[in-house]
Amino acid sequence: MSVLRVAPMEQVEEALLAAIEESLRHCFGIDVQRHSALGAPEFAWDGARRQFSAPLILRRLLVELESDSSSRLLAVTGRDLYIPMLSFVYGQAQLGGRAGVVSMARLRSEFYALAPNEELLRVRARKEALHEAGHLFGLVHCSDTSCVMALSTGVGQIDLKQPLLCAGCAALAAEGRGDLRERR
Repeated sequence: MSVLRVAPMEQVEEALLAAIEESLRHCFGIDVQRHSALGAPEFAWDGARRQFSAPLILRRLLVELESDSSSRLLAVTGRDLYIPMLSFVYGQAQLGGRAGVVSMARLRSEFYALAPNEELLRVRARKEALHEAGHLFGLVHCSDTSCVMALSTGVGQIDLKQPLLCAGCAALAAEGRGDLRERR
């Protein structure tokens, strides 16, 4: 599985998608391709929570991948996501799996009643896409708070991360334990 496809779920800015794709190529040294738009995830809306279910989105992405056994899919959405045990998530991905999703909703300054900041959004989006892709390649959360694989429960933690893997996570990726190379 050497291809990672990036798919907007609805209208996502071209510059944002391009920044995410370039970061994925640079960090993981993999083939990154644009997937066609998947459409808004209305099927995952939870009216009681007023958010979208990340697990339901992952299920839909796996259906999208049924005819393509050689790719992984990372969806990008502007919708606010949750998983049942948390009030929100910035994204979710199957550990060592094929499907992941990252949300731009809480990465935007406007979510916090601040002025729009497109550069800050791009930086945060790159970090979160790298984080979710890392999970797809088998990397777990890292204790180094500057590593892109560190757990983030607030946007301030995202801002403190570097947009790259720490030496330990990079070594795991280089050894192929992150499933970045073909296993023999």
